Amino acid sequence: MTATITSHSNGSHTAFGQFHSGLDRGSVERIVREIVLRSAGGPPPSQAATKSKAEPKLVVSISARHCHLTDEHVEKLFGPGRKLTPMKGLYQDGFYAAEETVMLVGPKRKMLPTVRVLGPTRKASQVELAFTDGISLGIDLPVRPSGKIAGTPGCVLVGPAGAIELTEGVIRAERHVHMSYADAEHFGVKDGDRMSLAINGSCGTLFRDLLVRADATAKLEVHIDTDEGNAADLDHATSVELVRQK
Repeated sequence: MTATITSHSNGSHTAFGQFHSGLDRGSVERIVREIVLRSAGGPPPSQAATKSKAEPKLVVSISARHCHLTDEHVEKLFGPGRKLTPMKGLYQDGFYAAEETVMLVGPKRKMLPTVRVLGPTRKASQVELAFTDGISLGIDLPVRPSGKIAGTPGCVLVGPAGAIELTEGVIRAERHVHMSYADAEHFGVKDGDRMSLAINGSCGTLFRDLLVRADATAKLEVHIDTDEGNAADLDHATSVELVRQK
């Protein structure tokens, strides 16, 4: 299959010569555009489109101490029939900080008077603290991905209507990055992979081994805890960058 193509340089139009059967007009127009771009020093349209795609918007959030509760535990802590009351939406769609808070009591009767509850409710209650929170409570916090609470320490949660004792579920949440499948394709990673986060500024820091949590709807967001955010002086960072680990 061949085509004879003539390109006029006056910019007003491009003339097509004869083309053989099997090559439609759309294909010839595409070939002509590629030739014109190459003659002007530009890439073919497909490459130009790839390069022009904007980088995904990256948000880095400090995840302060909080807890997730089951429906049953919400009622025990705040009263029969009670539901969580959304106070402020979080960056990820469908998640929110609730108006409700609880008191957390550690094994040595040391306590945190105000721990925010996040919604929606879950199948298992879980408390996420920073390393320094664990020190003040006397709890040796294991680093775990959210939801992986088997064999972790417990605590007592106290609300206005009652108290519950968690036999497990108190963790230091493993730093991680939420992303959509499209973002994962952009970075060349998949769910469960590891990436690094470079925070540039006066306290420039490289956080390695962020857990990639990819799904169909997530927005690109890194979660680090208060200790990590303070160490990197995130509030005054000049830039942040996700880096694929080799």
